[in-house]
Amino acid sequence: MGKIIAISNQKGGVGKTTTAINLAAGLGVLEYKVLLVDADPQANSTSGVGFDPRNIKNSIYECLINEIEPKDAILHTDSPNLDILPAHIDLVGAEIELINLPNREKMMRASLALIKDDYDFIIIDCSPSLGLITINSLTAADSVIIPIQCEYFALEGLGKLLNTIKIVQSRLNPDLDIEGLLLTMYDIRLRLSNQVVEEVKTHFQQMMFDTIIQRNTKLGEAPSHGQTIIMHDMSCKGAINYLNLAREILQKNGMTKMSEEEKTIILEDE
Repeated sequence: MGKIIAISNQKGGVGKTTTAINLAAGLGVLEYKVLLVDADPQANSTSGVGFDPRNIKNSIYECLINEIEPKDAILHTDSPNLDILPAHIDLVGAEIELINLPNREKMMRASLALIKDDYDFIIIDCSPSLGLITINSLTAADSVIIPIQCEYFALEGLGKLLNTIKIVQSRLNPDLDIEGLLLTMYDIRLRLSNQVVEEVKTHFQQMMFDTIIQRNTKLGEAPSHGQTIIMHDMSCKGAINYLNLAREILQKNGMTKMSEEEKTIILEDE
């Protein structure tokens, strides 16, 4: 049974899609089978792993509206153990088309339930809004990661998002947890970045990930090549940060795989 994690923040430019792509890639490199779901009409996750959204025939839109099976829309990426359920611009219209449907908030949950057992993790890249597609994503998810950029107004809108999560928990998905708050675009040289870290720690210490994503030019370059950061430059700071985040999530969920060396030590002890 796979774990579904939504990456959500209604603010744009906080590193949401970068996190969705590269966390998914990191988990894949660590030998977990991962599906990246692009639930954003901008389709940046789709292009970020090397597919042209204009050439996508079946997408998350067809799964939600036309009820095609997700397996008929899933594409394999060049990144190890990583598949994508892509998006294209038609997803913009899904908000309107879903309004009159019964169980309109649960269409994505029903769709992903068909393939949940095929993956260890399903990572959903939500759109930068609190519309019906994002509500669908939160209703389908087991937990949510909230990226927060280390810049001025970092916490602006966070209260609104946390309130939306509470409403989803009370009315649609009582099992939804907050996986953690992820600080992104951190620049150790800037006093402001350090102030934001301290401010978030003051208010949300228990919810913060230990891993902080540092500002890194390679992270900005990778999507233009249609590559995850790990495929683009595995030795750069951005790749190391996202691999550390993947390991932290595995540890938090009690899912770390032992190396052959560790297994041998345990067997010898027995």
